[in-house]
Amino acid sequence: MEWYELSVLTTSESVEAVSNILVDREAKGVQIEDSKDFEHLKKGKYGKYGEIIDPDSIPHIKKGAIVSAYFPESSNISSRVPEISQKVLELKRFGLNPGPGEVKLDTLKSQDWATAWEKYYHPLRITRFLTVVPKWENYSVTSHDEKVIYLDPGMAFGTGTHPTTRLSLEMLETVLRGNESVIDVGTGSGVLSIAAKLMSAADVFAYDVDEVAVKSAKKNFALNDSAKDIHLGVNNLLSGIHKQVDVVVANILAEIIIPLTPQAFDNLKPGGYFLTSGIINSKFGLVVSSLKSNHFKIVQTLKMKDWCGIIAQKPSENED
Repeated sequence: MEWYELSVLTTSESVEAVSNILVDREAKGVQIEDSKDFEHLKKGKYGKYGEIIDPDSIPHIKKGAIVSAYFPESSNISSRVPEISQKVLELKRFGLNPGPGEVKLDTLKSQDWATAWEKYYHPLRITRFLTVVPKWENYSVTSHDEKVIYLDPGMAFGTGTHPTTRLSLEMLETVLRGNESVIDVGTGSGVLSIAAKLMSAADVFAYDVDEVAVKSAKKNFALNDSAKDIHLGVNNLLSGIHKQVDVVVANILAEIIIPLTPQAFDNLKPGGYFLTSGIINSKFGLVVSSLKSNHFKIVQTLKMKDWCGIIAQKPSENED
């Protein structure tokens, strides 16, 4: 059986959105080559950014990003190339720059497809305490407080390398102290839910509207002993969800955060935190206005490259 590699030439800010487009069309694996992943890597072992290999030994692109997905012959993917091209270019409507948006389709030998992307993924220290490790790597922690998240990065986006995911993880580290209840909206690969459990959250509820993402998250939860009791389900944002939790986290586009905001407020305990990422700089003001109009107070804002994260808090019962 033949396999096809469909590649999209895009920008670093659009890799997760493009990945989502391809996963929605039942890609069997997604590979991301992002030039920004190599901007801060330095030679040497266990450096400031957690690198454990010589970056010069890894072939990589110097500008932009390439998102590649793998499809079986039975998918008829060649007939869907124009549709995918259109969807990629339509990302402009969401404030994202898709770049050239060029789509290329190549044939792969059947024995090559499953491991074609593995050479691009290595253990990577994402925050002070968290390291993301591909499931096929043997890895030993370098300090007693380091926590490891094992992922199968071929099945869904959200492996920790993108600034929006890093911001989300940093915000979780900021607010979690242990024994909290957490809702992860748009869980994707499940990386934020796994991180919350590693940070000693008591109950974690993970939701995504995409059944493919939910299946991927389930597989990733199984790779991590701490994550096996996460509650996982298909759901459109928080529609129909009525829980009082300590933290709601959402790494999604600004346009989706805005309708989610009143739902998050209703599902938070007084004093609870709403953590939002996936906010491109140009949309930051819109999200802040939405949060304030829904009675949240802004506790902290974070920025990384062209992206923003916001820690907002629901007033406690003794506040006006």
